[in-house]
Amino acid sequence: IGILVVFGAVIGGFLMEKGKLLVLVQPSELVIIGGAAIGTMLVANPLPVIIKILKSVMGCMAGSPYTKAYYLDSLKMLSDIFQFARKSGMAKLEEDVENPEKSATFSKYPKLLKDHHLLHFVCDTLRLAVSGVVAAHDLDAILENDIDVHHHEEMTPVRALSTIADALPGLGIVAAVLGVVITMGALSGPPEQIGEKVGAALVGTFLGILLSYGVVAPLAANIEKTIDASTQFYQMLRAGLMAFAKGMAPSIAVEF
Repeated sequence: IGILVVFGAVIGGFLMEKGKLLVLVQPSELVIIGGAAIGTMLVANPLPVIIKILKSVMGCMAGSPYTKAYYLDSLKMLSDIFQFARKSGMAKLEEDVENPEKSATFSKYPKLLKDHHLLHFVCDTLRLAVSGVVAAHDLDAILENDIDVHHHEEMTPVRALSTIADALPGLGIVAAVLGVVITMGALSGPPEQIGEKVGAALVGTFLGILLSYGVVAPLAANIEKTIDASTQFYQMLRAGLMAFAKGMAPSIAVEF
């Protein structure tokens, strides 16, 4: 919706000033800018990062998964796990942690089971807590490091898209300069032809700036907000798991 508003406002304002819309349709300028931007992205990033960028951009359409309902389900799952551990003992909990897909406790939350990172984060933490050989402050450091590494990895598409956004205005200037070069070769022609070529060159600058500040940079900001939401979610899990590891009652651990 935001991208449609951006293009709608720009084109609408242009038409209000009696501009001719077909003047903005310059496929050659788009090929220069778009092709150079894609090439820049391929040069700067390995294939796994490119795939992650595409997935992240597609994920913007779905919105953040960390809704109120997702939080509540996660808190209920933690509560069930802690209650089970208190009633049945740590040895029984270890069986569930080793095979969460077959666990009656975990199976009540199929949506959470599909999130493999969440499942590994919770099960690995519980496995260490059950073992009893890792001190609480050391376990907390492990979780903090896990969250930091995950955040750093997830931020890779944001950094890549920000680089493209920074490059697009410059690529727009490249397209404009090429247009001016073509114009110089047509100076002996009629004024209408010269004006048309100058207009096409300026469209290159226009497209570079519009795509940078109106599309790519906002996409990067959107993905970053989703990643921040993910980090906050895992900090919530960490707080509950650490409270449990320190021996808090299930209800108090969930309150943490």
